[in-house]
Amino acid sequence: MPPIIQTLAVIVLVASANAADSVAAQREGKQIIFRADGREIARYQAEPGDFPRADIKEAFRRGGYLHPLHTPSGKLVTDDFPPNHIHHHGVWAPWTKTKFEGREPDFWNMGDGKGRVEFVLAGDVWTKDGRAGFQATHRFVDLLAQPAKTALDETWDLAVATAADGTPRHIIDLTSTQTCATTAPLILPKYHYGGLGFRGHRTWDGTPNCRILTSEGITNRIAANETRAKWCWIGGTVDGATAGVTILCHPENFRFPQPIRIHPTEPFFCFAPQQLGEMSIEPGKPYLSRYRIVITDGEPTREQADAWWSEWTGSK
Repeated sequence: MPPIIQTLAVIVLVASANAADSVAAQREGKQIIFRADGREIARYQAEPGDFPRADIKEAFRRGGYLHPLHTPSGKLVTDDFPPNHIHHHGVWAPWTKTKFEGREPDFWNMGDGKGRVEFVLAGDVWTKDGRAGFQATHRFVDLLAQPAKTALDETWDLAVATAADGTPRHIIDLTSTQTCATTAPLILPKYHYGGLGFRGHRTWDGTPNCRILTSEGITNRIAANETRAKWCWIGGTVDGATAGVTILCHPENFRFPQPIRIHPTEPFFCFAPQQLGEMSIEPGKPYLSRYRIVITDGEPTREQADAWWSEWTGSK
C-alpha cells in the first residue's frame, strides 16, 4: 500500500481588477485573521473557540481549521458547527475510518469520542512581497488508546497574497503533509469520505439550494458523487447573489484525479482518495497533497475553472 503523510500549506490570493493589495495577518485572541486593504479574507481558528450554542457537548470542541472565508465582495461562503453536522468546520482535513495499532479511531466524527484533531502551535506571522503567512501544527489523537495516543503529526503552512489579473477572486493554496507520530502506520480502509473537506454557507443547505460543477462537466450532485475530478465548484445564493468556491486538486496528489464526496442534500464537499481502496500513512514516508481553493462572487464557467487549474499546475 502506498504510504501517505500530509502537510497542509495554505496560500490565499485575493485578486483585484487593479493593483495587488498587500496582505496582513494578525493574531487576535484564538484566531489569525488575514486582511487586504481593510477587507477580511479568511480566519484560521487556532485554539478551540466558544460553541455557538450551549447544548453542544464538549467532545465537539475543535481548533485548527479555516473559517470564515469571504468572497471579494465580502460574502461568507463557509459554515461552522452546522446543526445537522456539528463536527463540520469551514475547511478542515481529518480522516474518518482508520486503523491504528489494532484500534479504529475516527478523527472526523468527534462526537463518538474515538479520536480528535488538536491544534498544537501557530508560529510567528511573516510578511514578504505583499504576502503574509505562518505555520501551524496539529496532532491526530487516538482516544481509544489508554492513555490517549498521538497517531499523526500535521503541519499547515499558510501564505496569503493578493493577485491582480482582472478577475476578482480569493485563492487559498493548501500543501498538506502528515507524518506518523509512532512506529505504527495509520491505515485508511476504503471509505466514502475523509480528508480535505469543505462546508458551505448554511443557506445552501437543502437539495435545491446548493449547486455544483465538476471538471468533467457534471452538475447533478448525486451523479457527481464518487466520480474523479481535477476540480469542483460548489456554491449557492448568499444575500441574494451567487457565491462559491472552486477546489482544485494538484496532479501530483496521490491517486489524481482524486474521487470526490458530494453530499446529496447538504453543502459539503470532500476529496477522498481512499474511495479507490485501502491506503496507508507509514513511518518515515510523508504524504504530500496540494489543493487550491478559489473563492468567487458568481459561478465560474468550466473554461474559467480549467484555466485556473492550468495556470496553477502548469498542466492542460
